Amino acid sequence: MTTVDPTAASTEHAHDHAGHGYMSDKDRYLARLKRIEGQARGLHRMVDEEKYCIDILTQISALKSALDGVAMALLDDHLGHCVLDAARAGGDEGEEKLKEASAAIARLVRS
Repeated sequence: MTTVDPTAASTEHAHDHAGHGYMSDKDRYLARLKRIEGQARGLHRMVDEEKYCIDILTQISALKSALDGVAMALLDDHLGHCVLDAARAGGDEGEEKLKEASAAIARLVRS
């Protein structure tokens, strides 16, 4: 399981939440995350009920794949909206958004 580095700088800054790239698909993201939450509860139940190890590992793989799918979709939305808009505007903000995206990709690759 990957943990978040509590010493890492927050990327929340003073961003306008209404402008996030994923907002047009927010309901779809929430539905996907709700399914993932259900999968995680199912894993807990499988361990509690002492199910076969391989069956649990198979479900862990499915859960990881589902999370990766959400991460890639969010990254795509971020690049196509936040980074692209900042790059078009130019200046320091564009470079900062590229650095943020690069760091996010690095974290995803490490996980």
